[in-house]
Amino acid sequence: MKLLKKQISAKDGSGFVSLLPNTPEDLWHTYNLLQTGDLVRCTTLRKVSKESSTGSVTSNKVRMNLTIEVTKLEFDSESLHVRISGPNRAESEHVRMGAFHTLTLELDRNFSIEKQCWDQVYLDRIEEACNPERGAEVACVVMSAGLAHVCLVTGSVTVTKARIEVNIPKKRTGSTAHSKSLTKFYEAVYRAILTHITFDKIKCVLLGSPGFQKDDFFKFMMMECVKREDRALIENKNKFVLCHASSGHKHAIEELFMDESVMSKVTETKLSKEIEVLNKFMRLLDTDPDKAYYGYFHVQKANEELAIDSLLISDDLFRNSDVATRKKYVALVESVRENGGTVYVFSTMHVSGQQLQQVSGVAAILRYSDS
Repeated sequence: MKLLKKQISAKDGSGFVSLLPNTPEDLWHTYNLLQTGDLVRCTTLRKVSKESSTGSVTSNKVRMNLTIEVTKLEFDSESLHVRISGPNRAESEHVRMGAFHTLTLELDRNFSIEKQCWDQVYLDRIEEACNPERGAEVACVVMSAGLAHVCLVTGSVTVTKARIEVNIPKKRTGSTAHSKSLTKFYEAVYRAILTHITFDKIKCVLLGSPGFQKDDFFKFMMMECVKREDRALIENKNKFVLCHASSGHKHAIEELFMDESVMSKVTETKLSKEIEVLNKFMRLLDTDPDKAYYGYFHVQKANEELAIDSLLISDDLFRNSDVATRKKYVALVESVRENGGTVYVFSTMHVSGQQLQQVSGVAAILRYSDS
């Protein structure tokens, strides 16, 4: 994400920012920056009809700038597009004031967001999005018989880059159909890894499956890359970590990050820190529940007693349409930081964020037992 312009009042926090999204994750950050009542300005295409003096009507699409007040907000997790709807709030030659319109925020097309108040959580989100050092550092390949997913995992989003599905018949004496289908399946996964994983940026590739399928595929991949002289795989074979997964479905990625040997391979990534602190919280719930609180009431009580060491909070809570509700969570985050605690904001687009949602979306690890 590129920050093109930023004009925010130091007095009341009102103002606007102009941004240019470069990657799919930037659009997820954009979705988290927007809230009902914001003004969004960007270019769009609209069909304009003109009537000539003879009475004939001609229609053509015109590119124009529109300023929309957000009343509806959607994020498409498959296409990674942000769609906003609302009334037009700026004079336009072709669109009357108050007319409803839908804008789609896309990659490499700049837009501006104007708010009545840019609080610290919003500003932190912009800082994170515009940090050039961020990005996908972990890739995951989960597979089972005839099904595989190749995903890139960033600090905020798990992006599915390829889904491979091949029908593999059962082994039959005298038939080669099983081995041919299995080779076809492995070949498709092999191509997907080469196409979608950039080894210059990726620090670790997690390869998971039930049983020994991951081992068989890894042997196949190593033999093929030598035959084909695919240097990307030959030079980066040490980045692959083989681990257990219950299936080839996307949700099996969650299991990979529960393995301590896997976590030791991704210790330098932002993602691993979030998963590590969530796992610690879950363990404390079982072993020392007086040091693991969840739910706003209990977490806020611990904060008043300066007991919070780590605050775990879901980004979904900051998207609440009720301004007062959002403000209380923003105040909680700022208060914990002022008191020396560490704040971890979890994305609901990632499996760790979905786990946190199951315990209310806000939790805390305390410095001492509050009992």
